[in-house]
Amino acid sequence: MTKPCDMALFLSGALTGSTATQHRHLRQARIMQAAIQQRWHRDNPWNWQLKHVHWFLHHHLKDSSVPTKYYYRLTASLILRRIGKTSLYIRCEVS
Repeated sequence: MTKPCDMALFLSGALTGSTATQHRHLRQARIMQAAIQQRWHRDNPWNWQLKHVHWFLHHHLKDSSVPTKYYYRLTASLILRRIGKTSLYIRCEVS
């Protein structure tokens, strides 16, 4: 069995902003990683497809508040930028 991807190392080149913001992105990325691993059995963001991130944002966070969804969307955009899928837009309804 392989070790899960280290999200701090994975996002190290993409993280900007204050230390608190960087810690929030890392924490949220690890939560995303755990949820996608549990549902789709993909622990490495390099193996994620857009449908995995979409599932997390729309189904896993369905009962979360609007600000929570917004901040997870920012983290998801960092992850997608890091894996080279910057042309993809993550649509997240604010309701």
